[in-house]
Amino acid sequence: MKKHNTALTIAGSDSGGGAGIQADLKTFSACGCYGMSVITAITAQNTQGVSDIFPVESSNIEKQIDAVITDIGADAVKVGMLHSAGVISLVARKVKQYEIKNLVVDPVMVATSGDKLLQDEAIEALKSELLPLATIITPNIPEASILLGKKITSQSEMPEAARELSFNQSVSVLLKAGHLSDENLIDVLYDAEKDEIVKLPSQRIKTLNTHGTGCTLSSSIAAFLARGETLQTAVANGKDYIDQAIKAGKDYQTGKGHGPVHHFFRWWK
Repeated sequence: MKKHNTALTIAGSDSGGGAGIQADLKTFSACGCYGMSVITAITAQNTQGVSDIFPVESSNIEKQIDAVITDIGADAVKVGMLHSAGVISLVARKVKQYEIKNLVVDPVMVATSGDKLLQDEAIEALKSELLPLATIITPNIPEASILLGKKITSQSEMPEAARELSFNQSVSVLLKAGHLSDENLIDVLYDAEKDEIVKLPSQRIKTLNTHGTGCTLSSSIAAFLARGETLQTAVANGKDYIDQAIKAGKDYQTGKGHGPVHHFFRWWK
């Protein structure tokens, strides 16, 4: 019998379908993995913003994780919106219990619309309990600035910032440049395994359809890690996937605000 490469997302639900577990599951499928989900919160959300967040009980989150891992397993796990310190602690405990090998953490704090998604008291729990367990974390500039406690204002500051976020060179970091104003963007990967900085250039794509780009990039990296690719190859392939998904989605209008990327650009236009 054949065996799927499996990827699990632990994140919030986006009712609009562009971000969160909906984006993650689309990405897993598009990148060749069998996707599974653990829902941490239910949001009332569309392309214009988040109007409500309903947290899922920690006991149910734990049962969701147990149900998936003990039966199907996961070749990689992507973690997104966790919302509270208690849920962060729970997920960290489960990562240790099941000895998760490929853990991609997208430290989701603010939605594309500007809506806050992480409680203030949860930030310290994220830094002390979960991020040090990750294979790679994928912060954008605002998230990295919050984690470091200082602003990042230029691309020249990014390599050192990525190293600072690596928890003494134990966690790889993909620091994304999209929130800077440059037309030519250079994301920075700090590969902790090799103690190496890799610069990943790309051209800014002019579009409003950027809802869920962070979710999509981090889940594509998780999918490629689940398929057995090396960290640098998984990140390069994830970058290529999100760039093509943004380009393919820029000509669509979905909703009245920041629309989604086109996750299935390889199959239909």
